[in-house]
Amino acid sequence: MFYSVRGKLIHMDSSTAVVECGGVGYNCQTTMNTLKNLRLGDEVTLYTYLNVREDAMELFGFSAKTELETFKTLIGVSGVGPKAGLAILSELSPEQVAMAIATDDIKTITRAQGVGKKIAQRIVLELKDKLAKSLSSEDTSLPSASAAANAAMGNIPKAIEALGVLGYSPADVSGILATMDSALPVEQLIAHTLRQMGRQ
Repeated sequence: MFYSVRGKLIHMDSSTAVVECGGVGYNCQTTMNTLKNLRLGDEVTLYTYLNVREDAMELFGFSAKTELETFKTLIGVSGVGPKAGLAILSELSPEQVAMAIATDDIKTITRAQGVGKKIAQRIVLELKDKLAKSLSSEDTSLPSASAAANAAMGNIPKAIEALGVLGYSPADVSGILATMDSALPVEQLIAHTLRQMGRQ
């Protein structure tokens, strides 16, 4: 329903940002990472997600599209609600989330407040399974080359796998990654790609 809200930031606390648009203040629940990018009184844009429940309507806002997309991916996992999604993205950046899932790093995900080992395991299992299914049906993926060819591509295959966890297909990201130095650390490749995707 809401793609984004733009206006003056009139209030902030530890978990919310209120943006005034046309005389209406929109109370957006958000992450610590987004709050770090905001300053009271500034004109801001938050990319939003509206969560409708039987007893409430909750608006979530993020300073970057990639953070919003990662949030939606996380809450798509069974048993992971908006509160856990915000907690994870308050502790980790989208690229750190992608790396943790792609490398089965459950411990990193449990650094988020209130996120235990079982929830972290479910996030990794469900999203890696989703990735495997999407790759098996992806006709425009990178050519399935030999191990030697993959090695020549450096960290790009790992970055493609990690970005796949966040819902980006190889076709979405391979063109962007092809312009980068394949020797860069995987997390850096992911971060650069997400920034480019956010500008499109």
